[in-house]
Amino acid sequence: MQKGLVLGWILVVGAFGALTAGEPTTMPPVPLAPKPRPCSTAEYRQFDFWIGDWNVTDPKGNAAGTNSITLEQGTCVLHEHWTGSKGGTGESFNLYDSTDGLWHQIWVDNQGGLLQLKGGIVEGKMVLDGPGRGAAGESLTNRITWAKLPDGKVRQTWTVSKDDGKTWSIAFDGTYAKK
Repeated sequence: MQKGLVLGWILVVGAFGALTAGEPTTMPPVPLAPKPRPCSTAEYRQFDFWIGDWNVTDPKGNAAGTNSITLEQGTCVLHEHWTGSKGGTGESFNLYDSTDGLWHQIWVDNQGGLLQLKGGIVEGKMVLDGPGRGAAGESLTNRITWAKLPDGKVRQTWTVSKDDGKTWSIAFDGTYAKK
C-alpha cells in the first residue's frame, strides 16, 4: 500500500511540474530606471571653469595670492582654498541648489569674514551677490563676477554698493592664471 501511495505522489508532483514547466505564470519584474547620479546635470557644471590651481594677480600684474579650487562631495561642491599675498586666507563652498535653481557661496576667512552669496550665469559669467556689512558696520551689497577669458584665465571682480546698486566700487579685481 505504501508503494502505491508513493507512486501516486510522484505522478501528482510530476504532472504539476509538467504543467508549470512552460512559460511563467507571473509577470517578470519591471526593471527600475537607474537613478541619475547626484549633481550630474549641466547646471552643476556651470562653474567648473574655475576648478584648478591658480596664481592670482591684480590689474597691474602684482601677485595677489594663490587659489586652489577643487571639486568635492561627489562632484557637487566647488571648494576654494585662498592664500593672499599679504597673509590672508579663506575658503568658500560653492554649490548649485536645484530646489531654487541658484548657485550659493559661503565664504569664511582668517579675519572673521563671512559672505553668503547667490546667483548664477548672467551673459556667460558667474555672478553671485548678497548683503554684507562694511568696515564701519554699514549695510552694503556684495557682487562677485567670474568670467572665463579666451586664453583660459579667469577674471574675478568683486564690487560693493552702499546705495542699493546705484553705484559700485571695486573691492577686488584679480586675474587667475593656471599654475
